[in-house]
This record gives sequence, structure tokens and C-alpha cells, in this order.
Amino acid sequence: MDKKNALRAGALAAGTTLMMLLMSSPALALTRDDGDDPGKHGLSVIDTLGLYVAAPIVLFLVIAGLVMVLDKSPKQQKQG
Repeated sequence: MDKKNALRAGALAAGTTLMMLLMSSPALALTRDDGDDPGKHGLSVIDTLGLYVAAPIVLFLVIAGLVMVLDKSPKQQKQG
């Protein structure tokens, strides 16, 4: 890649990043949306880790285990 293309790619990336930052103002996060009904208490650290870390891992392991147990393909013989 020559310098001209690298400069063009860098300018495009910088411009895109700048536009994204300008369009997503954090001040808009303070405005409540219609139908927004947050709970009285937020999630604790344990609740958050359980919901977003442990639950997906357990779900993946269950699905992988079911696939391995219910696999009906013929087993390949080892050649030695």
C-alpha cells in the first residue's frame, strides 16, 4: 500500500470515528425513553457475572454436551 492510499484510509477512519463520537452524545443518556421502567435496585456484581458470564458458558456447555451425546455419525477407525 502506498502512502497515498494509507493516508486516505487513515483520514476515512478518523472521520468516521469523529462522526460517531459527535452523533452519540452522552447527554442523551440522561433522557428517559417512553416505556423505560428501571428497577429500584441495580444488579450486584455477582448477579451481573452470573447473568452475562456464567449463564452463557453453562448454556454453551449444555449444548456442546448434547451434541456430543446425541452424535449419530459413524466413528472413524484409527490407522496405525
